[in-house]
Amino acid sequence: MADLWTDEQIAAGLGKLAGWARSGESIERTAELANFPTAIQVVNRVAEIAESVNHHPDIDIRWRKLTFRLSTHSAGGLTEKDFSLAEQIDGVIDAV
Repeated sequence: MADLWTDEQIAAGLGKLAGWARSGESIERTAELANFPTAIQVVNRVAEIAESVNHHPDIDIRWRKLTFRLSTHSAGGLTEKDFSLAEQIDGVIDAV
């Protein structure tokens, strides 16, 4: 099981991620894409990454607006897995 991060580690991790914020025991980011097909393209790419690392975000799709929410449920909070996946999600969003 992954080790839970301390409040200090979480703050430092968020300091390296643009657009992400803590929400309880999760971190989240909302991104507005150019259009619905582009938003779904991002969701599909994030799904591939999530499957490859066996760590899955909650994703809310509202037309072209996507909200990603990350938490390591098996650990009961935030871990390295969440911040690593957040970086990869940022990369996908930046690439479109």
